[in-house]
Amino acid sequence: MKKIGLVGGTGPESTVMYYKRLNTEIDRLTGGRSMPDIAIESVDFKRAWDYVSNEKYDLLADYLSEKVKCLKAAGADIIALTAVTMHMVYEQIEQKTGVDLISIPKAVADETLRYKIKKIGLLGTVFTMEQDYMKKDLIQSGVEVCVPNKEERELIGKRIFEELEKGIVKEETLKELTDIIVRMRDEEGIEGVILGCTELPLILNSDNCPVRCLDSVEIHLNRLIGLIMD
Repeated sequence: MKKIGLVGGTGPESTVMYYKRLNTEIDRLTGGRSMPDIAIESVDFKRAWDYVSNEKYDLLADYLSEKVKCLKAAGADIIALTAVTMHMVYEQIEQKTGVDLISIPKAVADETLRYKIKKIGLLGTVFTMEQDYMKKDLIQSGVEVCVPNKEERELIGKRIFEELEKGIVKEETLKELTDIIVRMRDEEGIEGVILGCTELPLILNSDNCPVRCLDSVEIHLNRLIGLIMD
């Protein structure tokens, strides 16, 4: 079984989700015989978010590359980032480290195509919704990507940063998010929605989402589990 390395801490809640799911799922798949070797390099979330907020992308890439190199030195066979937003410097990290990371956007694009979805909504941090790193693979595959309007994007970003990043889940926030998804379904014709932030599955899932829900965490984890056990 391959050793996995995770760049965590962006934020802590999603890192816990990755750690728990990898252990419990591989334990289940092996009939209780094995659990994975996992190395985690946890970043200072405040420092990383400052780089993102102030568009210091070179510093962000350098910082995350240090963590990837540590994981490689620790013997990790598979390395991944545990946050969608950090994929804004995905290509720079690969260039700086020589490591082929397991991409969240690529895994999500593959899953979207599997469901034959042609028009999909994207929810995430403001950076994820407004920049191209989560959309590029989808667009290249012929999928139209829709994002909420500016007011909705700001609301979603605020709820992620002030609530979900801290593990706070509120019913009124769930209502706000589902109202946005319903509007996008009715007005823009989205067939599904991507939870493009690793904290969004804390509040949205296939049971409460008004359209097909593509959980980027679950999709990414399934890809990682398959690679670990290959």
